[in-house]
Amino acid sequence: MSASDSPKIANAFTDDALGTDDGTALAERIRSRDVSVTEVTQAAIQRLRKVEPLIHSIVAERYEQVLGAAAKLDKGNSLTEAPFFSGVPTFIKDNTNVAGMATRMGSDAVPAGHPLKKTSPFAQQMLAQGFLCLGKSTMPEFGFNASTEYAHGEPSRNPWNLAYSAGASSGGSAALVASGAIPIAHANDGGGSTRIPAACCGLVGLKPTCGRVVDNDAAKSLPINILSDSVVTRSVRDTANFIYQAERYFRNTKLPHVGKVDGATEKRLRIGLVIDSINGHKTDGMTRKTVEATARRLEAQGHHIEPVRVPANSTFPEDFALYWAMLAFGIQLHGRKLTHPGFDKRRVDALTQGLDRMFRKNFWRMPAILWRLRRARFDYAKAMAGFDAVLTPVLGHTTPRLGHLSPNVPFDTLFDRLTRYANFTPLANVTGAPAISLPAARSPENLPVSVQIMGRHGEDRTLLEIAFGLEADHPWPLICEKR
Repeated sequence: MSASDSPKIANAFTDDALGTDDGTALAERIRSRDVSVTEVTQAAIQRLRKVEPLIHSIVAERYEQVLGAAAKLDKGNSLTEAPFFSGVPTFIKDNTNVAGMATRMGSDAVPAGHPLKKTSPFAQQMLAQGFLCLGKSTMPEFGFNASTEYAHGEPSRNPWNLAYSAGASSGGSAALVASGAIPIAHANDGGGSTRIPAACCGLVGLKPTCGRVVDNDAAKSLPINILSDSVVTRSVRDTANFIYQAERYFRNTKLPHVGKVDGATEKRLRIGLVIDSINGHKTDGMTRKTVEATARRLEAQGHHIEPVRVPANSTFPEDFALYWAMLAFGIQLHGRKLTHPGFDKRRVDALTQGLDRMFRKNFWRMPAILWRLRRARFDYAKAMAGFDAVLTPVLGHTTPRLGHLSPNVPFDTLFDRLTRYANFTPLANVTGAPAISLPAARSPENLPVSVQIMGRHGEDRTLLEIAFGLEADHPWPLICEKR
């Protein structure tokens, strides 16, 4: 690729208080007083102002408020007893409430303004770790799309190549972290919304076991809870430390304890290998090559890799699609109650409208679909018997150009494209199983290509240990490093 053909990138890294640190290293430097919280916050704000005009990943900011909080932390007597990530800057996704800020869920149908009085349960759990929330990150309307694009306005852009998607629905968070503006950010996942943007932007994205962290309000109203909150990070240890600290705030005693994970497993694991999706669409060549290369790395570490069938019923893709459509129907029907009294359903985008229509035509099938989706957890557990994990692609093909998944694309075409693209991630949401996205290669377009590892229910620790091993064996460069 010639210099004139080189992709435009958004690199916020510079020689300032943030440096190239991940969240763990930055927190340690803050605790040791090597750098002040104010210096870190100022550096993050400068980086954000540099890259935001390029990546369009911020819904709202509260920089002055956080600078005041940083100054108070610096005046404190000691940070050694403070929460682990004290002073580390972050963003919260725009479907999660933070007191004093509005939540619009990426939709023009939800009116602007109207700051909320309460912080949602998961945001409380996250911020209790000491993070300083500088604002809200972008997402596609209600999280329904696999790209953070809008019917009107600028899309969120991939820092590795600004002509391409940052993924979704936590696309804004992923773009901010990958660009180097902040080291860690909130994400959540109802069908791949943590793992997909992490895959597109070359980050670590863990969807924890359902119930591992505090449920947010939306999860409680679903007939099948498919939602899990987490973070996107540039290092496995940041993700592991986040989960460890989250467990100290809330421990689900029905799940195996994750505890402190700080390296690869010494066990030799049996790992299944899946290359093609259950919906019949073949995985593209670059993605297939990346998954196969990762399988060879795992084998070289001593693990046993064995091709397996997708651990799900053949009706799963269609069943999940209609469940997803049901969520759009619910938003259309109860938007004023679920979002804001000023919700205007006439302003939802064409994807939400199309999903709503699809559900209305097929609603009579829902009793059988819900029964099968509830059975999926048991089918998955049975298929996983004898396996410690399964290696798969995250996505059916490499990251698309912006516009390919725009909500302005005719619904039938867009829906077909989504089923060909986001076809590996939903199974973990319905079954509640943990799954993690890890960067593993780079495409000719300078875009990350990632793999997914799924685990048995509750075995988040195993996934983190595998991830540590892959990271050590094949370190992923930052966007500022030689390419």
